[in-house]
Amino acid sequence: MGEVVVRTDFLKIRERLKRQGKKIVFTNGVFDIVHRGHVEYLAKAKALGDVLLVGMNTDESVHRLKGPQRPVVSQDDRAFVLAALRVVDYVCLFDEDTPYNLIKAVVPDVLVKGSDWAIDSIVGKDIVEAAGGKVQTIDYVPNRSTTNIIQKIANSEAQ
Repeated sequence: MGEVVVRTDFLKIRERLKRQGKKIVFTNGVFDIVHRGHVEYLAKAKALGDVLLVGMNTDESVHRLKGPQRPVVSQDDRAFVLAALRVVDYVCLFDEDTPYNLIKAVVPDVLVKGSDWAIDSIVGKDIVEAAGGKVQTIDYVPNRSTTNIIQKIANSEAQ
């Protein structure tokens, strides 16, 4: 099982991993109501390196980005579920609207986002590429999203 860590603790872990020659992959998101699309995406991200660090938005950050009804699942529960996935090594919460400061602190070897993001608009691209790292996108599993799940639940309750 992976670990939920605070930023300062991960920076210490990062130094050890770098000394061991491990390639650190970073991705981020809300991960509200974890589903197959999330799991496949995370598995593909992990395959790009040795260690997968997932930056996860705090509840406050999600409220600002997605509105007062989100997240459906609390940050502690979301972090626990992510850390329990075999492919996730570390989960680190961030309270900002973007993971820029976390990426700046971590400086991963590989930065990953979904293919709905244009490479040039991926937050932290400048940091990773300046350090010699790679920025990559991964295709989503079609028709799998938290929004779709929430809508399906809402529709079934309305009937």
